[in-house]
Amino acid sequence: MTTNERLRAAAEKLALILSDGGGMQRSTARVMTALLYTEQDTMTAADLCEELAISSGAVSAAIKHLIPVGLIERVPAPGSRRDHYRFRAGAWAALMSQQNTMLATMRDAAQEGIDATSTDTVTARRMHEMQDFYTYMTNELVPLIDRWREHYDAEHP
Repeated sequence: MTTNERLRAAAEKLALILSDGGGMQRSTARVMTALLYTEQDTMTAADLCEELAISSGAVSAAIKHLIPVGLIERVPAPGSRRDHYRFRAGAWAALMSQQNTMLATMRDAAQEGIDATSTDTVTARRMHEMQDFYTYMTNELVPLIDRWREHYDAEHP
């Protein structure tokens, strides 16, 4: 098996994990992993269609999903009329940072539950636990990601 075949197999395995267990659409996961595992600096939508044997519509939909979440980016390609894409440097920390919004949303939902119920009820106890958990996670996640970025930057100047 060639290096390219091994990379493609690893990419397909991760795409399957992301679609089966991570809730990502299969074609989106395949586009993401193709860009993650490619030896090329960038790929065009046509490259992705050919590599993955999927429609241009599927690639377009995947790109429209992956750019806003910060996993891939469109990059300039002087002399080319086609858009070029690559897996974004720092994508993992950016993706995890987006969880801050979900954590805050869940914490706020718990507060709404607390406000809606009487104190010393089963519901109030569950809502307080939920709020405490999401507050704790929010407080821990931000510095953790900052420490990761510092660590990574120190290891890869």
